[in-house]
Amino acid sequence: MLSASIVGSGELIATTVLGAEGGFITFWVILVSCLIKVAIQLEFGKNAIVTGKPLMTSFSSLSGPKNWAVWSTFLLTLFKIVQLGGMIGGAAIALSMLLPMLSPILLAFILGAITSLLIYRNYYRLVERTSMFMVFGFTVFTLASVIAVSYSPYAFTIDDILSGLTCELPSELIFVAIGAFGITGVASDEIIAYTYWCLEKGYAKYVGENDGSEQWKTRANGWIKVMNLDATVAMIIYTIVTAAFYLLGASILYGNESIPYGNQLIETLANIYTQTLGKNARLAYITGAFFVLFSSVFATLAYWTRLFPDIFGELKWINYDDLKTKKRWVALLAWTLPIVWALAFAFVKLPAFMVLSGGVVGSVLLILVVFAAVQFRFKNSVLNLDSGFISTILFWLSVLSIGLVSIYGIVKLF
Repeated sequence: MLSASIVGSGELIATTVLGAEGGFITFWVILVSCLIKVAIQLEFGKNAIVTGKPLMTSFSSLSGPKNWAVWSTFLLTLFKIVQLGGMIGGAAIALSMLLPMLSPILLAFILGAITSLLIYRNYYRLVERTSMFMVFGFTVFTLASVIAVSYSPYAFTIDDILSGLTCELPSELIFVAIGAFGITGVASDEIIAYTYWCLEKGYAKYVGENDGSEQWKTRANGWIKVMNLDATVAMIIYTIVTAAFYLLGASILYGNESIPYGNQLIETLANIYTQTLGKNARLAYITGAFFVLFSSVFATLAYWTRLFPDIFGELKWINYDDLKTKKRWVALLAWTLPIVWALAFAFVKLPAFMVLSGGVVGSVLLILVVFAAVQFRFKNSVLNLDSGFISTILFWLSVLSIGLVSIYGIVKLF
């Protein structure tokens, strides 16, 4: 589920657009975005294992006014409706290139209905396996294109790559850069989503309820080590994939033509493959782009149908502990949210802008996520679970890096 979300609009759209508009000079933004968030993700996963409770319970206990973090998560997630409109719109545009007799707007609503049905009927395994296969295939396809660039007029050099590691950020690229930073790698909302999958499908479920016993601590330490390995390997994979998208955009699209933010977006981005692998690669790209974007939409709906009932329960709007009530809200959200996303696309019709705007909101949400991670670490440190020297250094390096990048972006913006 998480892989379907991570390799999606951030890589396909935000990363490629940043490379196309900035050239190699902002390559560092992508690398930092991918590398520094994993320690925060692991702290959230560890907290899920320790508490065994939905995330909003932990958010409600953060220092500060009552439920400020719950309200902030709720409001910022609502702002990301525009981003999801761009994602479902991007998938619809890709599908309309395969089915030109149907308009992207109509297809956006059709895809919304299909997504609703999949979530409502709990067809997770089908989409998980399909998404995994398509994301893997699209990843190999992308890496092949990077290799092929070396044998084309768009070949780049080591000096080009090094020029992107100087931490420069031109003011005209600040919106795209912040958007890409907020949505690439494991984004803030994906870190939050990770806790729900840990509870339902992963480590917290296997460890069991925290009874304070040594046996529980042994199980917890064992599964946390597995989680660390899992997240580290995933980080290596999505960093390579994201870097590949960026390098293709920077080498092929930069300086050639402006990137359209509307319905021509997917067609323009297809050039990163057709210019290296030939015109026959266009069909493979469009197919891969559709599945990558659609799987991200599906994964996000699966996450939001868990997040919002959790928020509503913490705010005492519903009885979250009542299974029937929770299922009723999951069903209602499953059928409502995709319609709202499709409506957002129908009104705005600028998928690139919509995705990047969601990335900017995600960057703001990331500050809250980091604040929560720091408190989780202090609170759970008494259990001494996998808190070695290296883990500590990586965590605080991550916190410092995200803080510095955020401050740097704000300064450049104003």
